[in-house]
Amino acid sequence: MYFTYILYSDTFDRYYVGISHNVQERLKEHNRGKTKSTKAYIPWRIFHVEEFETRVLARTREIYLKTAAGRKWRKNNLGD
Repeated sequence: MYFTYILYSDTFDRYYVGISHNVQERLKEHNRGKTKSTKAYIPWRIFHVEEFETRVLARTREIYLKTAAGRKWRKNNLGD
């Protein structure tokens, strides 16, 4: 299983979208500063998670959520 996840930094009012096999471990990596693009916005919390059968499907969803249409979907459906 693969997961597409959205993290949120309350401190900086910032979202991050990614994919992983293990979202909890990936969150720990983000909060330890091991990811260059998220290091400056620690701490992160899980905002939303979706499960997929394949990495390709999870990656396709990740790409969509990073577009303007995906951000609009997030706002309308998840109340950001």
